[in-house]
Amino acid sequence: MSLTVAVAQYSPTQDTAENLATIESLLRRAAERGARLVVLPEYAVFTVPDMGERLVQTAEPLDGPTVTRLREIVAALDLAVVVGVNEEAGENRIHNTLLGLRGGEVVATYRKVHLYDAFGYTESDRVVPGTPGVPELLEVDGFRVGMQTCYDLRFPESSRVLVDAGADVLAVPAQWVPGPLKEDHWTTLVRARAVENTAYVMAAGQTPRTGIGGSAVVDPAGVTLAGVGEVPGIGVAVLDRDRLTQVRSVNPALARRRYRVVPDEDATR
Repeated sequence: MSLTVAVAQYSPTQDTAENLATIESLLRRAAERGARLVVLPEYAVFTVPDMGERLVQTAEPLDGPTVTRLREIVAALDLAVVVGVNEEAGENRIHNTLLGLRGGEVVATYRKVHLYDAFGYTESDRVVPGTPGVPELLEVDGFRVGMQTCYDLRFPESSRVLVDAGADVLAVPAQWVPGPLKEDHWTTLVRARAVENTAYVMAAGQTPRTGIGGSAVVDPAGVTLAGVGEVPGIGVAVLDRDRLTQVRSVNPALARRRYRVVPDEDATR
């Protein structure tokens, strides 16, 4: 059993219509290359350089026009897609939300749990964190996909919870902000999450200047199957069920571990 996938990267603007047109073009290119699953960046439909009012003013409910248009595009191309949106959360706040779309429907939702209050940035000024709970997985042609967002990558338990729920693939949309050592952190953490969980990782970032690019598909042994540099584009790879089984047989780390991950109900961020 195999699955052709793609990671797509670009630099979203403050023009939602322009971003939707870019998304459609990238998804069409991925579909033409045989992809069945595509992962897009965090805040894919609207991005601002700071956590200003515009991010809140342009937020929509999940049944609003932007998600409706995304569903139409995904249905027309017969794809499964993971995409980041800014979702209304009331009281001048938003959720940083990932949607797992398939067949033109929203079949999985994830609201970012670990907000980016680090490196001089304060995402919690505008964003309401999601509540840790049972993950919603997106199933695509026999592969189960778990979702997490950008800064979540720095918390290994976020990935482990998804794998415990049955995920074979970790989808990581990101806006990995440029800065000293940030590219090294990104590539190291993406590969680490693959190796320690013996899972495929599909990491899709924004390109400069809002992100660093570096989108990649990494296999369960940490081998990079596809990568995109710093320019807009797509990377296509094939996920193989036999490879997943073989790696987990050689390295049965999941079966041999002696710790479990549980949500911290008292945590505020």
